[in-house]
Amino acid sequence: MRYIVGQNREQEIMFPSAMDDYVAEDNSTRVIDAFVDSLNLNEMKIQAEPNVTGRPSYDPRDQLKLFIYGYFNSIRSSRKLERESGRNIELIWLLKGLSPDHKTISRFRKDNAKALKNVFRAFVKLCNKLGLYGLELAAIDGSKFKAVNSKDKNYNKKKLEDLINRIDNNLEKYMAELDENDDNESDNKKFTKSEIEQIISELKARKSTYESMQIQLEETDETQISSTDPDAKRMINASGGHDVSYNIQSAVDDKNNMIAEYEITNKCTDSNLLADMAIATKETLNAETLEVVADNGYFASTDIVKCINNGIIPHVSSEHDSYTFCTETTEEESNPPINFDNQGRNIYLKDRNIALCPMGQILYPKSYTHSGGYAIFTNPKACRNCTNSHKCFKNDRRLRIRMAFSEFSYEYNDKNLHTKQILYNPDKIKLRKRKTIVEHPFGTIKRGMNSAYCLLKGIEQVRGEFALTFLAYNLKRAINILGTRKLLEAIVA
Repeated sequence: MRYIVGQNREQEIMFPSAMDDYVAEDNSTRVIDAFVDSLNLNEMKIQAEPNVTGRPSYDPRDQLKLFIYGYFNSIRSSRKLERESGRNIELIWLLKGLSPDHKTISRFRKDNAKALKNVFRAFVKLCNKLGLYGLELAAIDGSKFKAVNSKDKNYNKKKLEDLINRIDNNLEKYMAELDENDDNESDNKKFTKSEIEQIISELKARKSTYESMQIQLEETDETQISSTDPDAKRMINASGGHDVSYNIQSAVDDKNNMIAEYEITNKCTDSNLLADMAIATKETLNAETLEVVADNGYFASTDIVKCINNGIIPHVSSEHDSYTFCTETTEEESNPPINFDNQGRNIYLKDRNIALCPMGQILYPKSYTHSGGYAIFTNPKACRNCTNSHKCFKNDRRLRIRMAFSEFSYEYNDKNLHTKQILYNPDKIKLRKRKTIVEHPFGTIKRGMNSAYCLLKGIEQVRGEFALTFLAYNLKRAINILGTRKLLEAIVA
């Protein structure tokens, strides 16, 4: 049986005379080229001014094209991009034969980390004009992406105490060995005196580093410190283990599973992240109203109230079907809340010397604690009859406001206080759609695009890195839905 035979390497052949002939008309690389050329780099806040002196710099458009192509094809490393730019025919066409070195490539991503999110939003707005976003329902969820920081380089209070105790024990051992060497004149010594002194010096330096970390933890509200990437935190991952990671939030539109907005956080949980993500999504999509759906990790009364007050209908799963929340008061319009306690669940109105709970009940001044220096506000009758009291934390029924004893008063005024309450009833059908909407992009990005981990350090740099990741994902979706030619025509138009 005959095999398919290739051409003779020694035989002369005629290559196409124009570089443009190497890339087909429906190649996705042409979409990247047209999209970047359509951008106003000054509006994107990308550094676009050429060098006045010295060697001319590369056009930022070419470098942006290189990165978008790289992330589109799961090539994120600057060294790999440098290598591909010299041998990949699509990149040779895209960059017109240019091949920047890896330091130049890496520097562009680092210097334009903030601006890259504007590029992501520009493509979202383009797709919105093309009708790829439904503007009706968005699913919000977070996923852990491994940071550039090992677990060994992450420290909490207990770990630091154990490390310092271990160093103290080693110091005692080496000090005793040093004394023993002074008394022993034989040549059969495990370590010389200078070697032991060097070891002791290194141990003391390490102990000093750990002690400074302990002081830092005591002086701040932080519970852990990461030495390689200070912004990253140790978090529980999907498999139940722990990794030093970032909690990356995304809002996905339900029409075509396209990402509308994202944010990089180092919070270990999703609590109190719903409202900000929902509001940012509504602004990016320029939607008049929007419904959002999220799992029970996002359930927080203050976030639900904030969504409702901003024209957003939230659907957050919880163990109960419905809740009643106080959404606004006439006092807040003229006197904004001046003090929040217990994660913002209660609002203290100083002028009337009363407080409001999320259920719209009024809390009255009860007593003053001299040891802690705070006043206690409560309403036992309202709490006793409240169907939502089981959601309160310990002592949450008591609002504690720090104030001087001279400022405390039992007198209060709750007249003319009008509260608007709403019944919050999440749609169970939309809650069941959540996974089918929001899990799709994370799975594609982590597995299909090989982006389950960060390459850069620092929350701002990671924000820029994932602007390219999410842009590449949206670009793939748009091409799959519309096709290359139709998308090219829309960009040019």
